Amino acid sequence: MLLSLAGASVNARADDGAVSFAAGGLVARHENRIVMAKEVLRIGLSKVVVDYDFRNDTDESVTTEVAFPEPPFGPSLQAANHDDGYFNYFKLDINGKPASFQVEARAFLNDTDVTDLLIKYKLDAATFCDKFDVLSESEKKRLVALHAVDGIDGDGCEMYIEVHLQYHWTQTFPAHSTTHIRHEYEPQSGYSPDRDLKALQTALTPSLARTNPKLWKSSGADELAGYCLAPQQLRGLIHKIKTNKLPNVNYGDFAVNWVDFILTTANTWKKPIEDFTLIVNSAPPSDFDGSPTFMSLCLPQKATLEKLDANHMRVHLTNFVPTAELHIGYFDVNYGMTEEEYNEKK
Repeated sequence: MLLSLAGASVNARADDGAVSFAAGGLVARHENRIVMAKEVLRIGLSKVVVDYDFRNDTDESVTTEVAFPEPPFGPSLQAANHDDGYFNYFKLDINGKPASFQVEARAFLNDTDVTDLLIKYKLDAATFCDKFDVLSESEKKRLVALHAVDGIDGDGCEMYIEVHLQYHWTQTFPAHSTTHIRHEYEPQSGYSPDRDLKALQTALTPSLARTNPKLWKSSGADELAGYCLAPQQLRGLIHKIKTNKLPNVNYGDFAVNWVDFILTTANTWKKPIEDFTLIVNSAPPSDFDGSPTFMSLCLPQKATLEKLDANHMRVHLTNFVPTAELHIGYFDVNYGMTEEEYNEKK
């Protein structure tokens, strides 16, 4: 969501919300003069589009800095490794016209902001690995010693830093009028290819989270709980794994792709969101092997997920105050591939 800014970094991809500038980046502050009258959020693994109507009911124009923070991403996420940097796929329109914005990227290592250290070595969070090889051996060893990166043997760079990114711009909301803001981007989706059948079987008994928390966590069922898979979905995946997986193949039973979106930054505007619509692409990602795929997420306020068309599901809420973020998972059974094909896919 959108944030309004006043200079400390926000840790999240999110709804537009109100923030203020503090030393080190952007932090949220409330902008109670502006109402988020409408939000239509369209989410898929390859694209996210958000349309907002912001309304100023006051007698004066309101000018504030507005920011859009991405969720932190690092080695566990598929950062889009484009030749011209990671972050060139954010588009912004204000009242139907393209608008300019600024980008702030900060790097964290074990919750410590190391952006200034990277700047010292002429690195940045966006192109960290692209420029790592140009460092001196002593500089590389320093970063390896800090566990910011793995290896200096010429086999490439595996970074361990976490990137916190925000787009921001100055926005004026005229008195007694509505301003339409639209932005779209390629989400930094996650991918976990080697999930085990035991996670699904354990997740069918949610009481184990209380009675046997060690098993619940070690099996991976705790991660699945974040997607609110229905029992019939769990049983469907289990059945397909048992009946279709190739025997004696050394890879996981199923894979999960996911995409996140932070909703709670909407609360930095005047609450609530008067009209909120979420449209989720339920179709399998294009790089899946063609096996049936389940999409699942934990719905806000126990809302109803309705079928919009063959590839999309919809949630509609009025007077919505977000209390949690979105975590959308796509579950794919690993079968029908040779081990070589699977390893190439990874």
